[in-house]
Amino acid sequence: MTAVMQGVRVLEVAEHTFVPAASALLADWGADVIKIEHVERGDAMRGLASSGTVPVTGGVNVLFEHSNRGKRSLALDLTTADGLELLYRLTKTADVFLTNKLPSVREKLKITVDDIRAHNPKIIYVRGTGQGERGPEADRGSYDFLAFWSRAAMAHTVSRPEYGHVVGPPAPGYGDSIGAMTIAGGIMGALFHRERTGETPVVDVSLFGTGLWAVGQALSLSLQMGVPMEPAPLERLNPLVQNYLTKDGRWLAFSCLQAGKYWPLLAATLERPDLASDPRFADHNTLMAHSAEAAAVLREIFASAPLAEWRERLAGFSGQWTVVQHTLDAAADPQAVANGYVQECETAAGVAFRLAASPVQFDDAPSTPTRGPEFNEHGDDILATELGLDWDTIMDLKVRGVVA
Repeated sequence: MTAVMQGVRVLEVAEHTFVPAASALLADWGADVIKIEHVERGDAMRGLASSGTVPVTGGVNVLFEHSNRGKRSLALDLTTADGLELLYRLTKTADVFLTNKLPSVREKLKITVDDIRAHNPKIIYVRGTGQGERGPEADRGSYDFLAFWSRAAMAHTVSRPEYGHVVGPPAPGYGDSIGAMTIAGGIMGALFHRERTGETPVVDVSLFGTGLWAVGQALSLSLQMGVPMEPAPLERLNPLVQNYLTKDGRWLAFSCLQAGKYWPLLAATLERPDLASDPRFADHNTLMAHSAEAAAVLREIFASAPLAEWRERLAGFSGQWTVVQHTLDAAADPQAVANGYVQECETAAGVAFRLAASPVQFDDAPSTPTRGPEFNEHGDDILATELGLDWDTIMDLKVRGVVA
């Protein structure tokens, strides 16, 4: 893959997933990312024991790896004058400064836009927040489960009343990962603008704003009609825009919007010519009028055979369908394999694991992520090579707890 971000240096003062995953993507694309970590505990993600539903085991913290692949780690105490001075010196070498610290914390640590640009006026300053940089809750932290999923209306639109509970997001770091891609795109746009004009924008991305964008079509429809978007009914008007259960408990998903066109083709695939000639299903209008009956017929048919058989029988069907897959299915999907959507990695100790690759590819090749850094793995090298400190000075900083 072409390393489109080669030569770009990112200085990150952030933890968890939302913002660090953005610089992980940039590292995948060739950027040099220096991750500044808390001098004692490091990124809080290093100590995460569970996703909330699944324990983090197997010798690899893959949740940390997802959002920190390809970076270098330096642990600094930014509450000390010496630690802050080291950060400022690194700032002079960077193209991008990336943080998810709250406004009040940025002020306290002296890493605001003005603080950082006092040492590098040409740096792109990037802030990732929960609810946005302005407003009454600008200084309130959040998580994607809250700002992206619940506050931005996603939870409401997928939680049917009969469930009796609010549906949670489908994966840990779900909104974080989507928001990270948004931040990465914003950074690349800002760098392009700087290249063209010499101007250095401040980039802001929030979990709430990203969530509103993700439900943007529903949001616009709601505003247009004056009613909130509600969960879709289980029985759709179109029998070919539904899910059907197979004999072995798996699901097939269909999304044939032109039902009148695809109904006879599906009937032929199912070896049921009677369905094509049935006057109830003769054209699009009659099919819509008898949608419930058509769906009942399809439920019975698909329940008669296991998924493996339906994969084979539907392979030649030209309508739009897929299998509702779980995560292991998706990783092994022939299209995922052919396009390199899942990549092999290994830890410093040689323990193998796999990561989702960046969804953006350049020049017909997937990005190949490398492992995340061990805590302060590159600290001594950065201090000596990048900043030119001698060993006595480095040791003095270590003894005083300024660096790890």
